[in-house]
Parts: sequence; C-alpha cells; structure tokens
Amino acid sequence: MKNRLHVLIPVILITLTAILVGLHFLFEIIPSEVLFGARWITLLSLVFYCIKKRSLTTWILFSIILGAVLGYDYPNFAKSLHPLSQGFIRLVKTIVGPILFATLVYGIAGHSDLKQVGRMAWKSLAYFYSATTIALLIGLAAINITQAGRGVDTSNIPQHQLPDKSSAIAEADKAELAELPENVQWIFKTTAFFRDVFPENIIKSMHENKVLQIVVFAVVFGIGLALVDEKKRKPLVDLTESLAETMFKYTNIIMYFAPIGVGAAMAYTVGHMGIEILKNLIMLLLTLYGALIVFLTCVLLPIALYMKVPIRQFVDALKEPVSIAFATTSSDAALPKVMSNMEDFGVPRRIVSFVVPTGYSFNLDGTTLYLSLASIFVAQAAGMDLSFGQQLLICLTLMITSKGVAAVPRASLIILIATADQFGLPVIIIAAILGIDELMDMARTSVNVIGNCLASVVVAKWEGEFDQEKALNYEAE
Repeated sequence: MKNRLHVLIPVILITLTAILVGLHFLFEIIPSEVLFGARWITLLSLVFYCIKKRSLTTWILFSIILGAVLGYDYPNFAKSLHPLSQGFIRLVKTIVGPILFATLVYGIAGHSDLKQVGRMAWKSLAYFYSATTIALLIGLAAINITQAGRGVDTSNIPQHQLPDKSSAIAEADKAELAELPENVQWIFKTTAFFRDVFPENIIKSMHENKVLQIVVFAVVFGIGLALVDEKKRKPLVDLTESLAETMFKYTNIIMYFAPIGVGAAMAYTVGHMGIEILKNLIMLLLTLYGALIVFLTCVLLPIALYMKVPIRQFVDALKEPVSIAFATTSSDAALPKVMSNMEDFGVPRRIVSFVVPTGYSFNLDGTTLYLSLASIFVAQAAGMDLSFGQQLLICLTLMITSKGVAAVPRASLIILIATADQFGLPVIIIAAILGIDELMDMARTSVNVIGNCLASVVVAKWEGEFDQEKALNYEAE
C-alpha cells in the first residue's frame, strides 16, 4: 500500500478538486479560496508523484498543469515567464539545422543507394498528400455540421494585433503581383512557392529555420557526395555521422530544461489569453478538437493497426515529443525528440532523417484540418453562404500555401489571413479566432507531430526495414 501512495493520493485529490469545480460551475456555492487551496494542494501531491516516478515526461506533463494553474491564478506573473519559454525554443532551434543536414547527408551518402532515396520520396509524398486531403475533408465536414461560425457577435471581437497579411508575401513579389491581373496572380504565388524551396544561402536558411530549404540542400549535397569516389567521400560521411551523434547527445542535455520551458509556455498562454474569451468561441474550439480526434481515431489509428504497429509502445514513443509540441505550439521544439524516439522505436536513421523533415513541410495533417475549418468559420461568421465548390477551392489553396509552416508557432494565422483576403473573406473576423488560436495551435501541432511519426513508420514498413522486435521492446526513458 505504501508503494502506491504516490499514485493514490494524487488520484484522490484530483477527483475531489474536479467535484468541487463541478459544483462551483453548476451552483456557484464553493468559495474561491477553497478552490484555490484545492488546486495547489493537488499540485503539491503531483510533485510527490513526479519525484517517485523519476521520468522526464512526467515532469513535462506536470509543468504543463502547473503552468495552466499559474496562468489562471497569477496571470501577470505567468506572462512575465514568457522569456523562459522563448529561451527554451531558441535553444532547441539551434539543433534543427545541424541535425537535419547531418542526418540527411549521412542517410543518403552513407549508403550510396540513390534508388532507395527515390523510392522513399515518392512513397512519402503519396502518403503525405493522401493524409492531408482526408484531413482537409474532415475539417470541412466538421465545420459544416456544427456551423460554429453562425451567430458570432462581431462587436465582441477582441482587439488583438493581427499579423500583417503582407508579411506572407516577399517585398520583391509585391511589385510583380501589382502588375499582374487578378486571375493569374494565383499562378505567380504557386510558382513562387516552388522557387522558395531552393535556398540562396544555406547558412541563412539554417539561421531562419527554413526546414524545406535545408532539406533540399542536404538531399542534393548528399546525392553529390554519394557520386564521389569512396576515398574522397569517407571523411565527409564520417564527419556527418559524428555530427549527427553529437547533436542527439546535445538534444538529450537540452531536454532536461524542457519542464521549465514548456511550463512557462503554458503559463504565458493562459495568463495572456484568460478564460472568459472562450465563451464566444468554445464551439469552434470543440469542433477543431472533435475533428482532430476523428482524424486520429478514424484515419491514423486504422493505418497503424493495418501496418501492425505496436500501439502501446508507439504511444510511449510519442508522449514526450507530443507534450513538448502541445505546450510550445512548435514542431521545431519536438523535432529532435521525434527523430531520436523514432530511431529507438525501430525506424532506421536514414528513413527517419528523410521522412520526418520532409513531413514537416508536406504532411501537415493538423494544420490543414485547422485551416479548412477556420476559413469556413470566417465565412459563416460574416454571413456568407459558400457553395461546396467554393469551400473546396479555398481549402485546396490553403493546402498548397501552408507547406512549411508547421515549425513556426502561429504562422498558419498569416496564411489564413492572406488566403481570406484573396477570396474576399473579412479579415477582421480572424481577430476572433486569435483569442483562442494558441489553444488550437497546441492541438494541431500535436497532430502534425503524431502524423509525421506514423509516416516514418509506414515508409519504413514499405521499405521492409522496420525493426518490429525493437519496437515491441521499446520503453520510454
């Protein structure tokens, strides 16, 4: 019995606190001081549990709860913690460029099997576009069923500072777009997307964390290195292998700071946003979460079962990177752990290093679903009746223009604003979404990470290189 006290005490306290909150919500009979005390006593019991558990993932999850309570009870103090979360994300971003470059180059040149790279490319893209198309349709169906945008009181739109939609278009492109008729501007924007996947300076691309540009450079560099004779190729291959191993160790060190970073991120989110603003937009939030759950259970789970992925071990491998992505709303912050955990789960490094970074640009399941849902919400809130064809055209445009935004928190908002303006949707209504965008960003970013983890396993299975025994024996640290 004593051995289970660290589990039993928190469970009892969480249950009692939930009952008190429920009674207060229904009857408003519980004094605020009692609720305050219940919250913090429960948190102290969770500290006891975390000490006994000795798990980094447990501490990360605890820090998320602590951050939420801090944000609710002490909003000004919570907002002052924002630099801690920014510092953690900066620290993690230093990993992205080197780890992508090293793992991709070693994965391609280290084995010199260019045919396999080609196979992985078309298999990955086929999977990515199938998954994102299904996500788009689920988002469309969800918002049309719930009609969450109908009846929104636009007079209560929070006056937040919206991102400038012009920031989604390069300054040099604005002059060219101004000279083109509106009916062909979409062609220019589409071709500009393909132009922008090529880096003009790889150091600049790494500095700005342009994931797709780093991937393109690393793939071409790796192919070039693979074509060099063995004597001249070996030193660079050994260097990239050593760099990759070092960056994974570097990641392990940085992750010890994760509870501080993600806790501060959650505290800032709740403290900055508050709870009251959810009243007008709770239906949109529930629609998104419901649609994402449908996508996870009706699309990703059947794929995992069909491919005979060991679900319990796969969930263990996902816990830490998904919790980081959820709290920081940045796929970048979760990238190192995604790559190391998937390799430990049985996916060969050369497949992980190709599929996951590519998925960060092309396999945005959560973001695609969110954009399709949010764009129609804007139209509904404005009282615009769009045909299914018009809705589909808007969503297809969003699917193309959203490539590469998963790693950057809130970048999808800029894409949404730019596309809304292009199709004549009232941009000002997006300010209503901004109030809860951080909560929605948490969910969609988490689904992006889950989708990319599963994609790496699926491609490894297709290649016949997945280590099933390693996956079955996987245990989270």
